[in-house]
Amino acid sequence: MEVVAGALTGFIVGLTGVGGGALMTPILLLIFGVAPTTAVGTDLWFAAITKIAATRIHHGHGLIDWQVVKRLWMGSLTFSVLTLIGLKWGPIHTGGIHFLKVAVAGAVLLTSVGMVFQTRLHGWGRRLRTANPDQFKAWQAPLTILAGALLGVLVTLTSVGAGALGVVFMAQLYPLRLTPSRLVATDIVHAIPLALFAGLGHLYIGHVNFVLLGYLLLGSIPAVMVGAMLSSRLPQTWLRGLLATVLLVVGIKLWLSAT
Repeated sequence: MEVVAGALTGFIVGLTGVGGGALMTPILLLIFGVAPTTAVGTDLWFAAITKIAATRIHHGHGLIDWQVVKRLWMGSLTFSVLTLIGLKWGPIHTGGIHFLKVAVAGAVLLTSVGMVFQTRLHGWGRRLRTANPDQFKAWQAPLTILAGALLGVLVTLTSVGAGALGVVFMAQLYPLRLTPSRLVATDIVHAIPLALFAGLGHLYIGHVNFVLLGYLLLGSIPAVMVGAMLSSRLPQTWLRGLLATVLLVVGIKLWLSAT
């Protein structure tokens, strides 16, 4: 079952670039009954390694906007460290386990809503960019760092948000600068080190199940490559809409199970 779950999630990641955390963490919690802390730590490594396997297919040369990536890292890696320190110094007990489940459910629901409204948010960002270009540019850098900080906390705490929410934030903050291909490449470059960085922290704390991770990767690595090869041939709007619906249902079920 773990291999099948890894393959299904890997295939979706390959198709859309989304789902490494938003799908796998709920699957580990709801279907396999994995402890929330172990689910998050294991999934961070699962998502990072799975996306690395797809990067060579998705990535185009010269598509990465390194200035945007560095701004995101300033916020995400810094706040990932702070979140990991909090997890290390304040071990999660019974009440914290409940909070973590609710946080994962909230992150999945937020990811779903972000995917649904991504086009509208991108249009709103475009209008702001063209109407007040100087003011918009003045706020771009600090808001990008702030977006990175939010992603750093969310990803480290729940393993959810690096892909879908990262794309939503960047599409709104850089509506003219980042074309769809540059947007995906830049998001992947930001997301992989963040997941690895947070994963190292969870590994140090002891939240990674290597046996489970091995089974998941056994399914996901070949599946993510197949999905990545098919991604350019299938309608992304339809795929992301379907995935957003699935995440909404999963998020509600996870929320109800945690409350």
